[in-house]
Amino acid sequence: MKGFMVQGGDPTGTGKGGQSIWGGTIDDEFHPQNRHNCRGIVSMANSGPNTNKQQFFITYAKQPHLNNVYTVFGKVIDGLDTLDAIEKTPVDAKNRPLKEIVIKSVTIHANPIADM
Repeated sequence: MKGFMVQGGDPTGTGKGGQSIWGGTIDDEFHPQNRHNCRGIVSMANSGPNTNKQQFFITYAKQPHLNNVYTVFGKVIDGLDTLDAIEKTPVDAKNRPLKEIVIKSVTIHANPIADM
């Protein structure tokens, strides 16, 4: 959703599929430093409190209304041009991309949210 976020991690493409690697759900974890305060924040998508599985989203802009609702677990610190390209991708009426988007690789730094 342009100006808001991109969501992924659902193998069914419905927004309802998949599970965590542990088979169940993962509890929410909130920390006062981990905020949706800029472009590129990576968070767990969920369907209510403590319902995190494998779906995630990346913000396109500051989204303070998401704080203490969705668990922040990372931040895009390189490759924002890729995030720009994803945001510009044409979508259908349900905000789904007209062409499949695949993130082929990710580098996880020791503490990507250290200075959030």
